[in-house]
Amino acid sequence: MSRCSLDIGQGCDYHVDMLHRPMNDTDDERLLADDTLAALQQEVARCRRCNAAGYDVVHSPVMGGIAAVPMVLVGQSPASPQGTPGGLPFNGRAGRRLFQWLARIGWEEEAFRQHCYITAITKCYPGAGTNGKGDRAPTRREQQCCRPFLVRELALIRPQVVIPLGRIAIEFFLGRIGPLDQVIGRTVVLSEDSPAPGACLIPLPHPSGASLWLNKPANQALVAQALEHLRSLRDQQTSIPNT
Repeated sequence: MSRCSLDIGQGCDYHVDMLHRPMNDTDDERLLADDTLAALQQEVARCRRCNAAGYDVVHSPVMGGIAAVPMVLVGQSPASPQGTPGGLPFNGRAGRRLFQWLARIGWEEEAFRQHCYITAITKCYPGAGTNGKGDRAPTRREQQCCRPFLVRELALIRPQVVIPLGRIAIEFFLGRIGPLDQVIGRTVVLSEDSPAPGACLIPLPHPSGASLWLNKPANQALVAQALEHLRSLRDQQTSIPNT
């Protein structure tokens, strides 16, 4: 089977040989990556860039996982600290829906967390939305403040698979997109100049429920299609168990 080499923005069916590209890291290199990732997380914990820029964010960075994993899930921003018991990412309402989706393809939450690094576009809780529905979407300025952290996380982990949740996360990798139904249910192999070169991108809508997009049956079918891509990938990637 030939290697898939589509650039950002093109849809494709992923190829197994791309997903199984060899991991040449030695044990020492992987331990170093874990140590460097831990140091980066400590740097994130000390960061106050958004506060200095005038944004009234709640400093509550929540990231989960180690460097030696094949997948990265990228959300929009952490939820309210009051809504994330245990300090785990996606441990509130949005997380319940996310793991309900994964349960449809037989992927248990514990196994998924063990084999996926979970992070977000911005690292602090942005506060409640002005309309009283969900959380406030981080501004472009806030996204730019946090961008170097995510770029460095991806460089350390070098994921084979990236799962962006929602428009903001999807656009981090693809740039401006049109309606979500043009990208949900498709797979994209990221180009060599992307923050995650060669990774297979499987976009999903954000599971918070704040948007009415998920209420349409046609869009629910696209989510199911995206989940099937994940199921096929997991079943063919022997290093990613589902239990």
